[in-house]
Amino acid sequence: MKTALKHGHLFSRLAEDQLDRVARHAVVINLKEGETLFEQGDSADRFYMVVSGQIKLFRLSPAGNEKIIEIITPGSTFAEALMFLERPHYPVGAQALTAAEVISVDARDFTDMLRGSVDTCFLLLGDMSQRMRGLLREIDELSLHSATCRVAAYLVQQAQERGEQFDLPVAKQVLAARLSVKPETLSRIIKNLTERGIISIRNSRVSILDPRSLEETADVCALPQDSLQSTFLYPCPPAKQKE
Repeated sequence: MKTALKHGHLFSRLAEDQLDRVARHAVVINLKEGETLFEQGDSADRFYMVVSGQIKLFRLSPAGNEKIIEIITPGSTFAEALMFLERPHYPVGAQALTAAEVISVDARDFTDMLRGSVDTCFLLLGDMSQRMRGLLREIDELSLHSATCRVAAYLVQQAQERGEQFDLPVAKQVLAARLSVKPETLSRIIKNLTERGIISIRNSRVSILDPRSLEETADVCALPQDSLQSTFLYPCPPAKQKE
């Protein structure tokens, strides 16, 4: 388990004795596709790191509509910020998108350990700040940008990470929920981009035919250091400033 923990950003700088302590109080959980890890509103006394597979975090509206908040991939942790709350509850549900293995960490014991490790505290603060920045950017994009922009920006992100030919890492229905568009809207956008000769798609295989036009459609930020590298947390970058 220690080897797996070292691949997580949050645990990568822990000393050996700290890793030993985390591992003693941790549990490995194997999930089948579609299996629930925890439900929205459950008591939150543990946080998690994904070892393999994908976990979706989602909220349900009173009408039963699902909004995917984040898709967690291997090496990433989630629900760690809740350890600082008194009697916390998970604000989202967590479900395996694919068969997955996660490590469940005792939040209270980890909090006790933080009291003696300033470096780990700063690492955790950095992780939470990055996540908050991503959520703020997503709010901005949902308010200011069209569905076409969000889909195009997501494809730009994937092309940056995987090359100009890649397989969608999640099902189209899941992708639509993550980008806050209806499945039929996503289909129309993909069809439009295809008809314009910007992309081609066969099943889940995407080919970027005109990268420049795709970036223009996405209105990608001109600052190269502020790329779309940061996963699903903010799939659409801020708009370019008008001159």
